[in-house]
Amino acid sequence: MAQILLVEDNHHNRELFKATLRHYGHEVLVACDGEMGLAMVHEQRPDLVVLDLSLPKIDGWTVARRIREDNDARVAALPILALTAHAMRGDRERALEAGCDDYLAKPVSPRELGRRVGKLMADASAA
Repeated sequence: MAQILLVEDNHHNRELFKATLRHYGHEVLVACDGEMGLAMVHEQRPDLVVLDLSLPKIDGWTVARRIREDNDARVAALPILALTAHAMRGDRERALEAGCDDYLAKPVSPRELGRRVGKLMADASAA
């Protein structure tokens, strides 16, 4: 079981993703904005971050870059799965350049979310 930090500002999506991740056996921590998400990365030390890219206070693009630039090697290496409802051409590449390991456009199927999180966790364990 992994501890996953879900950074999502939309209540409906937050509840859906939280239930899905718990269904797959993960412990879920929740942050409602980018500022809180960054603080929780340091305070809670999750195994993976599921990160909405459109967040209040600090957007997900900036959160991902700050995680990757962190002085703590464990924080900088955290797997990050980016989510966005406003998928535009080039967003996937932009998310990867910002430091995300994978990217999903909303709406996200529960099965696909579980599959992507499982793959990222397996890749992190192998590294």
